[in-house]
Amino acid sequence: MRENRVKMINFLLTCDAYTLSVTVLLVIVVLYWVFEVHYFARTLWCATMCRILKKYVHILDTTSFSSACLTTDVDFLLFHMNNSRYLREVDFARTEFYTRTGLWTAIREKGGLPVQGGTSIRYRKFIRTFSLYSISSRIVYWERDSIYMEHRFVSRGDDFVNAIVHCRQRVINCDVEVLMNELLAKGAKERPGDLQEAPRMKPECPLEIHHWIQANLVSSANLRNGN
Repeated sequence: MRENRVKMINFLLTCDAYTLSVTVLLVIVVLYWVFEVHYFARTLWCATMCRILKKYVHILDTTSFSSACLTTDVDFLLFHMNNSRYLREVDFARTEFYTRTGLWTAIREKGGLPVQGGTSIRYRKFIRTFSLYSISSRIVYWERDSIYMEHRFVSRGDDFVNAIVHCRQRVINCDVEVLMNELLAKGAKERPGDLQEAPRMKPECPLEIHHWIQANLVSSANLRNGN
């Protein structure tokens, strides 16, 4: 392994500019072929910018992620966003929420790991190519092992909700009730002088989330029974 590294370094030091340029280009092409580099780069950029430029928000606050529908997002009709792109954009919005609320750090400190346990999306109106929109993200409910989030795609200008997404984030190796209580207490300590704001508590389960949970339970039971 060490000899291979030495050979690679010697090759880079001895090759001319043309060979080096071609080598770098080939490496980039291979990386894009093997991995979705743009996705990972954008996720890293989003998390970094949140840490540098955006302030901490309460765990029950709503964050807003700005984006635009580009030519890489459209479907074969070419004039609106591809349906699958909505969930991809939600990943970036969730990255911002996890970073700004400290939720990611809190989960990892407890040895936990969030994974996607379910997603429900309702499309109301398509997002046109080159139009701007924002994704508002918030926690609407949680259980012992799961966090339920809502993401709204909101058009710039008329504030119309183009789509609404509900996600179940399953948190492995972590008691979510304990985690969220600690984050609620942390938020209260960081606003000690704010006497006008009532203590923030766990929200009631929204009706649509309640029915969605029940539907998932029925689906799980059917799969266990071989249906």
